[in-house]
Amino acid sequence: MPPNQPIGEKEPFYFKSFNNVIGIAHNVTELEAELARLINVDKEAVKYHLREGHIVQWLRYIGEGELAERLTNVTEPEQALQIVRDYLSGKGRNEMRGGRRGQGPRRHHRHAKPY
Repeated sequence: MPPNQPIGEKEPFYFKSFNNVIGIAHNVTELEAELARLINVDKEAVKYHLREGHIVQWLRYIGEGELAERLTNVTEPEQALQIVRDYLSGKGRNEMRGGRRGQGPRRHHRHAKPY
């Protein structure tokens, strides 16, 4: 933990290119902003972090397991950015839970008793 980091605060994600920090994200909102910016600044660095699973590992570390799962095996920065945007807008949340996407609530039907 860096010397000035408050106790209990999670380590941010550092986008690096050749050992130079080119971006920092402390949360998913900042991750979205940095992805959007870095696609135009150093797309290859973003591809590297996606391909190596660094972003997915960091998301799990900060407690964003659902988003981490959605980004697993994504290697294209534009696709990753869209997934993060969908997640933040709420469109991406809860889609994977229970495998019942778009099916509505479960209904229990009573069977008629034979007479």
